[in-house]
Amino acid sequence: MACTLGDTAVELTATPDGRRVVVRRVVDAPVEAVWQVLTDTERWSEWGPSITAVDCAERHIRTGTIGRVRVVGGLWLRFDIETCENYRWTWTVARVPATGHFVDPHPDGSVVGFEIPPLAAGYAPVCGRACARIAAVTETTRDRE
Repeated sequence: MACTLGDTAVELTATPDGRRVVVRRVVDAPVEAVWQVLTDTERWSEWGPSITAVDCAERHIRTGTIGRVRVVGGLWLRFDIETCENYRWTWTVARVPATGHFVDPHPDGSVVGFEIPPLAAGYAPVCGRACARIAAVTETTRDRE
């Protein structure tokens, strides 16, 4: 079953971590540019609607990176990057498996997306906003180059 939120597609589908609600959007930017934004902790609050700040010793995440995110409401939560390879990363937040993040090639640039555990499907509109913000940030960055 698939639906759309504006320019963003939402569907329940198989992922490397099992069945997830996948939120994705085509972005007019190369995979590398989108990946750079997704993995740069200094930019997470630009595109992540629920993140207001990040405290992390590493600017660019990799498997094993740890840190804290401040979420709307001011609460700081620990995060652990579980996997980060092949243009896909997953994490736990407060020791709970959270969204997966990915970038795939597309004829018009790339596709950015999030994989949400089915019990957290209500988070899809937030991920849809994140996709739109990532598109805006990467397309703006591309225009400046």
